[in-house]
Amino acid sequence: MADGLRLQVVTPQRRLVDVVVEEVQLPGALGELGVLPGHTPLLTVLGIGELSYRGRGVEGTMVVAGGFAEVLADQVTVLADLVEQPEEIDLAAAGAQRAAAETAMKTARAEELDDLSAEVQLAQTRIAVAERRQT
Repeated sequence: MADGLRLQVVTPQRRLVDVVVEEVQLPGALGELGVLPGHTPLLTVLGIGELSYRGRGVEGTMVVAGGFAEVLADQVTVLADLVEQPEEIDLAAAGAQRAAAETAMKTARAEELDDLSAEVQLAQTRIAVAERRQT
């Protein structure tokens, strides 16, 4: 499979994706990571963000948060704590989550800010993925 990447996305509860693609973009804990066939092997911690893939007649995007990704020359395996497909996202609920977290940040103690910031980031990612699906 040197001319493609097998992408597998799983959570502790379910397997979401098992396809062969040409490109994968995923949110590493230290920033976005683009993977093409032949990539140098690595293991990375996932951050909060959008995972997207395309090629070979398939294309997709989803929200991921937490977990790990293993990249090999011909395979990407994502073991995520949270994965949401665009059709699973409640746009109104995501907007309310973002607003509540932003409001809470105004009066939060320093030790609460990281968790609230992660809530805002997750809500914003959900909104972006869901809105892109609607267009």
